[in-house]
Amino acid sequence: MSSYIQDPATFEIVKNSLYKIAEEMRVVLAKTAYSPILKSAGDYSCGIFDCAGDMVAQGPDLPIHLGSMPDAVRAVVKAFDKDVHEGDVFIHNDPYFGGSHLPDVNIVRPAFYEGVHLGFACLRAHWPDIGSATPGSYGAVTEIYGEGLRLPPVRLYSKGELNQALEDVILANVRTPDERKGDLGSQLAATLRACDRLASLAEKYGSQRLIAYMAEVINYSDRLMRAALSELPDGEGYFEDFCDGDGIVDGPNGEDAPFWVRMKVTKSEDSIVVDFEGSDPQVPGPMNAALSVSASGVFCGLKTAIDPNSLIPPNSGCWRAITVKAPKGSVVNCEFPAPVVYSNHEMSHRTADMVMGALSQFMPDQVMACSQGTSAVLTLGGVDPRTGNRYVSYETIKGGFGARPNKDGINVIASGISNTMNTPVEVLEMAFPVRVEHYEIQPDSGGAGKFRGGNGARRRWRMLEGAAATGALCMERMTSPPFGLMGGDPGITASVTVTPPDGRAQTLPSKGAFSVPPGAIIDMTTPGSGGYGFAAERDRAAIGRDLLDGYLTEEAARKFYAIEDPEVLLKVAKEEDQ
Repeated sequence: MSSYIQDPATFEIVKNSLYKIAEEMRVVLAKTAYSPILKSAGDYSCGIFDCAGDMVAQGPDLPIHLGSMPDAVRAVVKAFDKDVHEGDVFIHNDPYFGGSHLPDVNIVRPAFYEGVHLGFACLRAHWPDIGSATPGSYGAVTEIYGEGLRLPPVRLYSKGELNQALEDVILANVRTPDERKGDLGSQLAATLRACDRLASLAEKYGSQRLIAYMAEVINYSDRLMRAALSELPDGEGYFEDFCDGDGIVDGPNGEDAPFWVRMKVTKSEDSIVVDFEGSDPQVPGPMNAALSVSASGVFCGLKTAIDPNSLIPPNSGCWRAITVKAPKGSVVNCEFPAPVVYSNHEMSHRTADMVMGALSQFMPDQVMACSQGTSAVLTLGGVDPRTGNRYVSYETIKGGFGARPNKDGINVIASGISNTMNTPVEVLEMAFPVRVEHYEIQPDSGGAGKFRGGNGARRRWRMLEGAAATGALCMERMTSPPFGLMGGDPGITASVTVTPPDGRAQTLPSKGAFSVPPGAIIDMTTPGSGGYGFAAERDRAAIGRDLLDGYLTEEAARKFYAIEDPEVLLKVAKEEDQ
């Protein structure tokens, strides 16, 4: 331990202050952002990083972002080395330079105090549109060039002076430039607040002492993670799963062909290795993941399983004990110029869930069944007839959270690597020319088991009269059901249909763009999640409560739990509820 660190109490205060700075970044962005996906749904993540780009502290944000954000900051460090000054701000979104996918835009701001470089603040925010041929930048293309504006690490501000030409180029390539400029401004404000807070800590404790504390926070997490691993059983587990497709119709029968991801997890003493050997080669469509995205899902799954009570501060120190390997040119470690826009969430969902499947083979009490396994993204874009202005709507629809060794899953919630909130229907309907006609729990969609999987949702959008839209869908688990564990049943798969005013419904494939005429209806059922343990072992009173709450129908109680008299269980549950 550094001589700068004088006592445990001060260390704890500084550590918690760093985490509160990251949390305050989140508050600033939520209060100042323009787009509903940021200000209401919270599709962004905040972090404090040391001068090398290692994460020191993170906000209560999205694991989908947080596991890969250190690579984004390291890309800035590598590109600019010592050419970093007070008042500089860097921007980039390139998945091949530590980004995730093009809509996730990183703002990286160095923090200084009295000329000493303390570290960086980074805020990654999902922009609802970053260009490309499809509103929302979610088309099924075959090269990253078609996915939108790609920015390597570049300097947006130099010693406090805006690079106006760069900002002009960015805003010229997006469909709603005023909204994007507002979101960019909110990212700048949040990172500025973080740097001011870091400078205040340096003023209080001294620059070198603060830097030493930041290093020790990372080391502290490393020690705790290794200690936690040492207490768990050693072993090896293997899991494989198939993805629905990549959005490109190229199968032998004119379909979007599935592909496979394979994983081996080996845990020995205080370290763990995750190897994707045997996974399929990268595919033509945007389901390819950069290694940092695949690893982000792995980190999320392992942190959840190893530290279920969240006692280990999450930062780069947590991942030192974890090695992630993947063949180059595979779907989990793709090579340029493979398209990637879907994989950021879909592949990281997949790898996080697969970690649970592999770990269940030697530490079954630490895992959960598969959650919804998709971010269920729906984008809509066009011209709002109420205002005459262009709009882009981006939503992630919630599904089931997997069952656990000691409790049921959770209904209709962001799960796994996601942590976004529901955009309130009132906000959505004010901002975009749609009406949400229902949003409700889909009964029977969670897999049966000793502990039931969480249910998914049913949701319906109706386009307003005069409002035609170009839509895009990205949803896994339409053919690959969310798996159960330890005898639990899988959750139901997803489905999406579009019904124009003439009433002829069309079932949509899992990925790609589609047309939505005025007055059309979009119906979506999101996936449920897997159950844990055998259904025959489920407590009958719990089945009765599910019947009472509407999570389970009488028909499903008979089919999946072999209940001959569900009416009796329902009656008992009603009496107990009174």
